Amino acid sequence: MEVAKGVDLERYMGRWYEIASIPSRDQPRNGTNTRATYTLNSDGTVHVLNETWTDGKRGFIEGTAYKADPKSDEAKLKVKFYVPPFLPIIPVTGDYWVLYLDEDYQYALIGQPSRNSLWILSRQNHLNEEIYEQLVEKAKEVGYDVTKLKKTTHSDNPPETEDAPADNKGIWWLKSLFGK
Repeated sequence: MEVAKGVDLERYMGRWYEIASIPSRDQPRNGTNTRATYTLNSDGTVHVLNETWTDGKRGFIEGTAYKADPKSDEAKLKVKFYVPPFLPIIPVTGDYWVLYLDEDYQYALIGQPSRNSLWILSRQNHLNEEIYEQLVEKAKEVGYDVTKLKKTTHSDNPPETEDAPADNKGIWWLKSLFGK
């Protein structure tokens, strides 16, 4: 599967909104305003903060991303999270491949080589339908079952982290284990 090459990690940093996804098993099924915030660490790794709101509560998980092959210019990263989020003891590592990124770093198509998970991300919490359809077509061309894509609901004014009570018990994570 071809991936983007020469991605400038500094330009890629910041907030990205999930426009649609083929949800992974550990994502909440009814999450809204889902987003990821990436921050470049001094050692070249990336701090990852994934957030979603379920029933008015903020669920989140933090992790670290790093280049799968530091010598390659391909945008193939590994992301490591510790689970469960309320007692982070088990490391879980997954693939984060940038399959497509527009030249202005405003929207992206992210996938995994297994083709089981896919994300359409945007700097805004909405995306022009024509661009969305182009990204869906790109995913289809590389073998994703795009019928499994689920659009993410976003409010007009996305909540800020401080605005919502946190799900600090990790209930969303436990529910996701049972497909809820």
